[in-house]
Amino acid sequence: MDRPQTPEDFKRIIEAALFANAAPLTVAALRALFEEDPGADVMRRLLDELRADWENASRGIELAQTASGWRFQTRGEYQLYLDRLKDEKAPRYSRAVMETLAIIAYRQPVTRGDIEDIRGVAVSPSVLKTLEARGWIDAVGHRDTPGRPALLATTRRFLDDMGLRSLTELPALPEIERMMDLVDTTQIETPPAPPAE
Repeated sequence: MDRPQTPEDFKRIIEAALFANAAPLTVAALRALFEEDPGADVMRRLLDELRADWENASRGIELAQTASGWRFQTRGEYQLYLDRLKDEKAPRYSRAVMETLAIIAYRQPVTRGDIEDIRGVAVSPSVLKTLEARGWIDAVGHRDTPGRPALLATTRRFLDDMGLRSLTELPALPEIERMMDLVDTTQIETPPAPPAE
């Protein structure tokens, strides 16, 4: 292909790069595709146009912006069908794991002691190890108190796996409380992993 001339040329190159990468790509990474930098504003406009193109095409795939960048992913309404292709079952998490994750997500950064104060019970080390192994939480520092307990916060992977761009997109707390009351959280499955390209 010759040097891109039209917005459609640029969008085809961006589209190809996003399809070729399993991980989300940042605006800066996409700008690096071009010999002449189109600039951040132009790149964002092209990404918005490309997202609209895919939305208007009524396809099973969409262009989504996550906390880590832009990626193509399957639309949520098709996950039920895609799950039938998987041989393994998604891990299920206990109520303790889900409550701990919710506390960290909504109150971060928090210490293990903060979580125990809120939940009213001791936090098992295995609960925190489960969340760390999934890549959803990490220590982001230490509180300046005796023992210097670790401060825990959610990660970009948590946002990406939950389909969020930022923590401001978390559901309101009353909605979470209603869900916890209505659903037996021992049966909650993890959200689907991003689709394989």
